[in-house]
Amino acid sequence: MKRELGVSRCGLACCLCSENTYCSGCDSGECPDKDWCENRKCSIEKGFNHCYECSENCRKGILSKIKPYSFSQFIKRYGEERLLDCLEENEKRGILYHKDGINGDYDNFSDVEQLIEFILTGKR
Repeated sequence: MKRELGVSRCGLACCLCSENTYCSGCDSGECPDKDWCENRKCSIEKGFNHCYECSENCRKGILSKIKPYSFSQFIKRYGEERLLDCLEENEKRGILYHKDGINGDYDNFSDVEQLIEFILTGKR
């Protein structure tokens, strides 16, 4: 885990991403998605560093997917440090953020609350 990388604007875990060896992040100017990423554009326009800083309950862009939305909601409730702590502990338990491309143990949830509980406990 590269904790210092934290999370992306939408709340995804850059710190555990399998692409973090060559991806420079949302604000690097090198992001290949910078021209079309709705969440990046919106958060910049509103003056936020992350979507979770916004008071709206937004499901735009990548936040329409369960994992980024749940991560963002987790941070709104518990804070970014708690998310990073949980992800680090879960990694020690063998829970993988990415194991098949960009899919891993935090994917294939259909319920936000179940994914948040999984983040907290490491148990399905």
